[in-house]
Parts: sequence; C-alpha cells; structure tokens
Amino acid sequence: MPNASINNSDGMTSNENESVYHIPVLLNEAIEALAIKSDGVYVDCTFGGGGHSREILKRLGANGKLFVFDQDSDVCPNIPNDDRVVFIQQNFRHIGRFLRVNKCLNVDGILADLGVSSHQFDEPERGFSIRFDAALDMRMDTRQTLTAAKIIETYTEHQLHKLFEKYGEVTNAKTLARLIVEKRNTVSINTISKLKQVIQPIVKGKPNKYFAQVFQALRIEVNDEIGALKELLQQSVSFLKAEGRIAVITFHSLEDRIVKNFFKWGSIEEIVKDDVYGVGPKNPFEVITRKPIEANESEVKINPRSRSAKLRIAKKID
Repeated sequence: MPNASINNSDGMTSNENESVYHIPVLLNEAIEALAIKSDGVYVDCTFGGGGHSREILKRLGANGKLFVFDQDSDVCPNIPNDDRVVFIQQNFRHIGRFLRVNKCLNVDGILADLGVSSHQFDEPERGFSIRFDAALDMRMDTRQTLTAAKIIETYTEHQLHKLFEKYGEVTNAKTLARLIVEKRNTVSINTISKLKQVIQPIVKGKPNKYFAQVFQALRIEVNDEIGALKELLQQSVSFLKAEGRIAVITFHSLEDRIVKNFFKWGSIEEIVKDDVYGVGPKNPFEVITRKPIEANESEVKINPRSRSAKLRIAKKID
C-alpha cells in the first residue's frame, strides 16, 4: 500500500498537519456511511485537512481510487503522496466535468463535509471569523473576485435584506440592510472591525451570535455555497453507480433541508405527481438516514464545531 504520509518543511508529517488544519467531523460515521469497497472509486468533495480521505484510503486496496476536490490552495500541503489519489483544485460543483476529464464515469461513493474548515476560521487574514480583525474577504477560492467587502459595498438594500434574511436568518435583516447602505456612503466598510462597529447599534440578542449570523450570510453569498450544493446533488444522480452511497454533512438548517428533500424526492424541487394517476418520476435514491446522524457528547467536547453537524446518507437504487 502506498505511503499516505509526507514530510513538510516544518518537520511535522502530513497526518499531524492535517489534524492541526482541520478536525474531521463525524469521521467514523461518515466513513461507515460509504460502505467502502476495496476496489471502489470514491469522491471526497471537501478535502480540507484530509481526515476523511485518509480513512477512505485505509479501506481501499491497490486498485481503489479516490478523487479529492478542494478549491482552497491552502490544502495542498495536506495531499497524501498516494498514487490512488487524484487531487482537483476546484469547487465540487464541477464534479461532473472533472470526473469526465479523468475518464471516470461512475463512482461508488460521494462524501461532502460542507461549511468552513477550522483552518479557514483560524487564519485571520481569510476574514471568516468574528474573532479577528482583517479585510472582509471570506473567499474559499482566492482566485475569484467577489469578496464580502464588495458585497457590502455594491449590493442594493433589497439584495442585502434578502441575503441576511435567507442565509443568516437575521431577525432584523431589513433594518440591517438599510443601515449598511446608509453608512457606506460616508465610511468604508471593508474590515471585520468596521462592519461590527457599524452594525453594533442594531444588534439583536447576544452580539456574538448576531455577528455570526451576519458573517454566515456573507460567506454563503461570497462562495455561492447553496448553488454549489444543489449542483453537486443534481450531478450525483448520473455519476453514482447502482448501490452507490452519497453522504453529506451540513452545518445549518438551510443546507440540511436541501439535502433532506433531495434524498426524499431525487430532485431539488418537490416532484409534482400526475393529476390523473397520482404518480411521478421514480426517486433514484433510498434514504438510509430517516433522521440525521449527529455528533455525540464526547465528540462535541473535543470539537465544539461539531455541535451543529448533521449527516444524511442515501443509496442509489436506479
């Protein structure tokens, strides 16, 4: 079996770097969900620190294959030196295109651990966390041009209102949008501290929770996370083999609802049954998890960020 551990310039092995970079959530549950075959072909859509990928590789034989996607160039030092691994530095919304480029038309399993990695939260200059002061960036792929600062600067009041309402579930989203549009005419709102300062007077409830909701909304918009998730799910139908598994870990209700309904209907939108016969297109999936799998108390204690994680699993049957 090829060596999945590489040495880095700081003297740590890649495995040690991976644990520092990101603690994989629901690790055992997610790996078991894939029902891995020794000679199977699998996709880790969110490579990050490589924790989930490393466990998949342990269960793959010499003829197995693992495609790993991540749009963040910071993950490159974590890539294992393993001939069975194909790393693709792209958003997982492009899964279909790049699997075809690599002459892969069918896979046995797909895993997606959504949201932000610990590394991204903990790097101040990335602008993801309310704990630091830095530029309002929030790009997972630094090659793109849209940043959180640009959204604050250019979106209309209506666009900001709907953004904070839908993606952050901010209770006073309309007031928030109005305040930002008013203030940006006189001050530059391009840093974390400046945004927090500007919106402080209208904070509802606990400030940290409120700021976190605002930042979540901006981050989702910057990275088009909902659009990417929908595209991934839609493409999974054609790439999964019969009996293949898809496992998705979500971190907020909007994502979880999309995944739940997709597995239930086999499409993003609810299938409307025929008015006469009461039937509709057959759902290509069998839902494995009627209720989502959540982190247990011991995992939450070790990794508090796992508290909001929900794992849903489905099997391709058609």
